[in-house]
Amino acid sequence: MLIIIFFDSKFKDNIKRYIFQCILAIISIMFILLFLNYFVYTTIIASLGATTFIVFTMPKTHSAQTKNILGGYTLGIVFGIIFHLISIFLIDIIDSINLHTLYMITGALSVGVTSFIMTITNTEHPPAVGMALSLILTPWEFKTLFFVYLCIILMIVVKKLLKKQLIDLQ
Repeated sequence: MLIIIFFDSKFKDNIKRYIFQCILAIISIMFILLFLNYFVYTTIIASLGATTFIVFTMPKTHSAQTKNILGGYTLGIVFGIIFHLISIFLIDIIDSINLHTLYMITGALSVGVTSFIMTITNTEHPPAVGMALSLILTPWEFKTLFFVYLCIILMIVVKKLLKKQLIDLQ
């Protein structure tokens, strides 16, 4: 009886959809891990993992809409790059700056500014805020950012193709 309390009330009637949509998430992450060096880009992978969860388990929610995913990641990447460049600039002009403090400040600013701009443009996608932070804390290359866009576009295409089969699992 106690176990039943923890299961979603829709699970029993939609078990095939739950399994199918979670398999889509597994395939998405396997694709990402196949092409992305997960030892170097761990925070970027975490961001994409969270997006995968939203897209395939909550496809009808505000955060899972195409505008939010693309807009959110665009903003997260733009402000991540901006604050990354600010970090590099400050390291070059201030000899005695503590790197931990610098990354703490620029990382926090990247999250705050990205969150603010996402909310005023109505493109909220929480994992994309993590992307902004990851560009401060993790080494990256522009080809990695291209790959991120490729992954999110593929997820959006799959979601659109399977629109009638996908339900919110929440």
